[in-house]
Amino acid sequence: MKRLAGLSALALIISSTSGCGWLWGEDGYFRDRGSDYLQATQTPPMQVPADVSGVKRLDPLLPIPRNVADSTQKEGEYTVPRPLPLGTTSESSDFSLQKSGDARWILAQRQPAEVWPVAHQYFEDNGFRIAEERPQTGEFSSSWQRLDELSASVAKRLSAAGVSADAETRVRVRIEPGVQRNTSEVYVVSVERPAGSTADVAFPTRTTNLGLDAALTDDLLASMGRNAEKGGSISLLAARDYDTPSRVALSEDGSGNPVLNLGADLDRAWSSVGRALDQGDWRVEDINRSLGLYYINLAEKAKTPENEPGFFGRLFGSKSSKEEIDARAERYQVRLSKVGDSVQVTVEKNINTVAPADIARRVLSVIQDNLG
Repeated sequence: MKRLAGLSALALIISSTSGCGWLWGEDGYFRDRGSDYLQATQTPPMQVPADVSGVKRLDPLLPIPRNVADSTQKEGEYTVPRPLPLGTTSESSDFSLQKSGDARWILAQRQPAEVWPVAHQYFEDNGFRIAEERPQTGEFSSSWQRLDELSASVAKRLSAAGVSADAETRVRVRIEPGVQRNTSEVYVVSVERPAGSTADVAFPTRTTNLGLDAALTDDLLASMGRNAEKGGSISLLAARDYDTPSRVALSEDGSGNPVLNLGADLDRAWSSVGRALDQGDWRVEDINRSLGLYYINLAEKAKTPENEPGFFGRLFGSKSSKEEIDARAERYQVRLSKVGDSVQVTVEKNINTVAPADIARRVLSVIQDNLG
């Protein structure tokens, strides 16, 4: 037993000092045989003796393929070549075309307030005269016009879509909030009538001029994409014109509670206050459109990329639990109420308790600054 243990120890020492060359090296028992085929030589095929008959033909089991280039690999360990990278292109855009049956619309990864000026600018630049616009509902429409009154590029597209030169066209654009937050859907509907006619053709509830509406939608989509590539300067500068109230005043009610008065209808005020709250240094946890309420938490930062923890923060830090968030929460609700021709914005602790005056004034002041 001792002899066996000694031999085992000796074998272990030899293998460790020799670097296992006798096992895994070039001359080892378990050597790499991956390049042995490079040393193979070609031999003539086996021939059946001439005096032997009645046997099957000897076909090669592993025939060598024809027209195979000679390998430049020399003797030695075979190295697997690195695969060539795939030529991939990744295209992403804030605007995409959606289809459902005959319906076509543009899905924008932006708020309606940012999409409105881009769409508005496209139709103005191409010669459409805006006859009516309602930012609070996200709609604007053009007046009756012939093709020769529009830009040459748009007139050519509409003519190819089947619009007669003797016809007049009118367009309505509707921008709606998308299913997901901070998205929008853009719909284009058109109507036609003979040139010189005074008929008041109403806009249909869904597309009827398939070719005309499709041509306008496609061209509008291309224009929005080009604008996004340039940085979206038009939408960023004009977004506030979409829902900014005509008058913003911070005052107090009869009980001395701070009140923010907005000169706008309820729909427009709801949109503008929501945009202002998103820019604040707090978290909007929930909304209730039917009650006109925004639920905010002053103790938590807004969910923005700037406030997200970095790599090491996620690696060594820990995410706060719901119990910890609830323990330090400072929750309030911002209420919008219609009063005459204006909207009043107030801050409450809950439905029965108003927020402290200093808290309410701080929140309303930030909203007022972000609406400016």
